Amino acid sequence: MSRYVVGIDLGTTNTAVAYIDTEVEDGEVQALAIPQVVAPGDVAAQDTLPSFLLLPTEHEVDPASLALPWDPSPGFAVGTFARDRGAELPQRVVASAKSWLSHHGADRKAPILPWRGADAEPEAGAQRVSPVEASARYLRHVRAAWDLTMETPLAEQDVLLAVPASFDAAARELTALAAHEAGLDKVTLLEEPQAAFYSWLAEAGDGWRDRLTAGDIVLVCDIGGGTTDFTLIEVIDEQGNLALERVAVGDHILLGGDNMDLALAHVVTQKLGDKGKKLGPMQRRALVHACRRAKEQLLSEDPPDEVPITILGSGSKLIGGTLKSTLTRDEAHALVLDGFFPRVEHEDAPQARKAVGLVELGLPYAHDPAVTRHLAAFTRRHGKEPTAILWNGGVMKATAIRARIAQNLAQWHRGARLPTLGDTNLDLAVSTGVAYYGLVRRGRGIRIRGGTARSYYIGVESAMLAIPVFPPPVKAVCVAPFGMEEGSSASVSGEELGLVVGETAEFRFFASTARSEDVVGGVMDPDEAELSELDPVEAELPPGEGMDAGQVVPVTLEAKVTEVGTLELWCVASGGQGRWKLEYSVRESE
Repeated sequence: MSRYVVGIDLGTTNTAVAYIDTEVEDGEVQALAIPQVVAPGDVAAQDTLPSFLLLPTEHEVDPASLALPWDPSPGFAVGTFARDRGAELPQRVVASAKSWLSHHGADRKAPILPWRGADAEPEAGAQRVSPVEASARYLRHVRAAWDLTMETPLAEQDVLLAVPASFDAAARELTALAAHEAGLDKVTLLEEPQAAFYSWLAEAGDGWRDRLTAGDIVLVCDIGGGTTDFTLIEVIDEQGNLALERVAVGDHILLGGDNMDLALAHVVTQKLGDKGKKLGPMQRRALVHACRRAKEQLLSEDPPDEVPITILGSGSKLIGGTLKSTLTRDEAHALVLDGFFPRVEHEDAPQARKAVGLVELGLPYAHDPAVTRHLAAFTRRHGKEPTAILWNGGVMKATAIRARIAQNLAQWHRGARLPTLGDTNLDLAVSTGVAYYGLVRRGRGIRIRGGTARSYYIGVESAMLAIPVFPPPVKAVCVAPFGMEEGSSASVSGEELGLVVGETAEFRFFASTARSEDVVGGVMDPDEAELSELDPVEAELPPGEGMDAGQVVPVTLEAKVTEVGTLELWCVASGGQGRWKLEYSVRESE
């Protein structure tokens, strides 16, 4: 086993790294300071690495100004400077790569980012990358920073990487692929809400058993810059000993603090009138940052009545063109609390807008901005009543937001405010929790049982007479039930299926976060069961010895959840005539 266990939080907005030296008795979790370009020619180490990638031409940014201690001419920038300079060059900055990894409507291995202007004719020297490559560059930067700072290479350590609980198997595989392309082959994946819970366990020590009892259900409410994630962890009694099990996860909701900051910036822009309409890109970016800081103050425990907003002029009018406005406590409460966290009934569902005939291509952001309606639907769907709350994500720094969510939960369930588990460092909780999980895997701490966060199904075409216009119906067969543990496998019993070999065929996959009772081999109508269809897979499986192209081979199905938390699906021919891996995963088998 390696000397260090290393946890990486590859966040939508920020990336953080924590580690534990296992050769130090009772070694504490430490944050890795990550060197990065913060201004032209200026490198500084910071606790977080903003998840932004700047891809400028040499005419837009002096290549020498992007030099790093490990690379004098990288040709791009990752981190603080990429985020800040990207305000002036929005067509050159990659943001939200993590959200793109989970977007089924995009080719996530194709060079589509930066998305803005992706279909335009690229200028000379302009670059584009895939969501996988952007993620890999963040991880390469982390690897280089570690190798510069520590005495042993990161690739030789036990590396654990956090992913949203709502990531499906394809998004997890793509994350693992990004790590592989960054030179990190020994990576284990862990869900972010579980990581936040592990961070709390590490801080509480054995005292966690005094805070929770058998039957308690902890809601991990994780709202970051770009996403909202809900998870339920249940405390169970096993022959007098307390154990932990992740019993429910929510859907992947693209809704977070960035939406709130932009909404507040829009309010200030309107207050500025005509001057607000003439703001340049850098000024708009500065306004969003100012609104984020104002939001945190106005929603804190002891907020001021108002917060001044100052926007510097641009160019020769840097001082003389300064604009000033304010955001008031009432405005912040009306927009953020009542707009994003309104008081709702438990029966309320997220509102769907009427579809517009033409929409701008891009990320599938949530239609309903009310986080509390999404939360109500989540708790109602899974039929579990939370008894305690653990906050995670930068948005949860706001006392007023935590209070509003708690008020809704109390109204829906017990009528009294639910206890909150101890505060953690919301910026670093996931990375520290992932690192602590590395110790748990070595037998030093209690493990949260979880397994797969979804049930997975494969589409099987029904055998029927050909009818013009009407394709044969497809039934969904469960191949991996909710909670299937890492390292385990299951065979789909029942009748053999026919696998077409030697020619291109399409395989359909489905998933569900709500159907926790389905078993391997269960068959259902995907429409009636309200399953979500995932990316289809086109594959040409090579015929085995003695087989012809286009031949239908009788097979049974085997599913395996790997040790790193990804899903593999195999078609096994009878009589040992062959095994084919359906590339639902994107990596070749070892």
